[in-house]
Amino acid sequence: MPTVPKILLSLLLATALSGAPAFAASATSAADIRCAAQACERLGFDSERLSRLDKAMEKVVADGRVPGLSYTLIRHGQVVEERHIGLANAEKAKPEAPDTIYRIYSMTKPVTGVAMMILFEQGKWRLDDPVTRYVPEFKDLKVMTGVDDQGKPILVPMKRPPTMRELMSHTAGFGYGLQDKLPVDKMFRERDVLNSTSLKDMIDKISGIPLMYQPGTSWYYSAAVDIQGYIVEKLSGQTLGAFMADNIFKPLKMTDTAFYTGPAKASRLAAVYVADEKTGKIAEAKELFGRSMPNYVTPPNAESGGGGLVSTLGDYTRFTKMLVNGGEMDGVRILNPRTVALMTTNVIPQSVLVSSNGVAPSRFNEAVGFGLDLMVVNDPLKAGSLEGKGDFSWGGAAGTWFWGDPTNDIVFVGMIQRLGGSGGDDLGQLARTLVYQALIHPEK
Repeated sequence: MPTVPKILLSLLLATALSGAPAFAASATSAADIRCAAQACERLGFDSERLSRLDKAMEKVVADGRVPGLSYTLIRHGQVVEERHIGLANAEKAKPEAPDTIYRIYSMTKPVTGVAMMILFEQGKWRLDDPVTRYVPEFKDLKVMTGVDDQGKPILVPMKRPPTMRELMSHTAGFGYGLQDKLPVDKMFRERDVLNSTSLKDMIDKISGIPLMYQPGTSWYYSAAVDIQGYIVEKLSGQTLGAFMADNIFKPLKMTDTAFYTGPAKASRLAAVYVADEKTGKIAEAKELFGRSMPNYVTPPNAESGGGGLVSTLGDYTRFTKMLVNGGEMDGVRILNPRTVALMTTNVIPQSVLVSSNGVAPSRFNEAVGFGLDLMVVNDPLKAGSLEGKGDFSWGGAAGTWFWGDPTNDIVFVGMIQRLGGSGGDDLGQLARTLVYQALIHPEK
């Protein structure tokens, strides 16, 4: 079976791979929900135009790019449509279903961000505090400025420690190890940071790796949210999973979201796929960085705030609805509306011009920025998109994606399980275009 290429685990990197076989799968499911024409109209959508979304997603499965996918579109708290197409496990002929559990990888990050902001509201930390106040192990970090003639790193002292605001916006200077082209990322790989025995072990490893740049001077997708997970544990006195369960999952009735499934739910976990670099053919991924794929049946050694959660379409939809609703869901308040506004406001400094964000050839600017563990849209039309101002989003390494649009009161969550992109154009961007071209009465 194919293994995962070293570079392709970046969460937004879409590697166009052709020639994959089509999977024999039904295009519809008994669990599908679709608004009738009049109901669509009441929610502002043109039913015929909305069918373009359905056809496009069905084609993704029919073309063999993924064996199956599920997605939901919600407006004003009502389900416009929910689709479960194809197979969650092609080898076992197991169909996509509402209770299918997915590895959401970096869609864990906004959840960790909410955990951080719960502690922020409790007065446990402030945005402009130095990270070293909570992680003193980082007080002697150096900054790598290049390599000398012998290929050894050139290190200089930090001008100042990174702030919590910078930690939550990937401007602190940390590496990640998802790629292996840059020296700092190579160090993350060599020290096996993402396979640490505990979050404290992870912190100790990172403390010996230099920053990529002086804090606050650039943007690079990083291990910063895993560091946040450690801070949540330190400030709360609980494990990250226990804190999330008590303060997010249980209140929001996210009954299938955790850092592992447990044996009772293991059969519901969708298989994850990867395409062979040479042939483009898809098969179930058996290895990750030379290790067997984790089975998620038992608890991990270290609960990854950056990418460790599994969840269902329904659970993550409830989480997103909470954010779109300004921190509340079904009468349960998780965050103050102003705190959600803080999370979804761009915090990248004007002086930071990013030509490469570390995972894809995209650029942050006045139109698209980054808040606290979320990408945010400041000016949709300048960004070349149709969603509302203040739209927030992120995705996961196995192709999952979501966005929330408070301006138009829209929630969208999409789930696939394919590493290294979806084998074609980005599904999140495609879904956005097809949803908003159908929203012909946004005033409703």
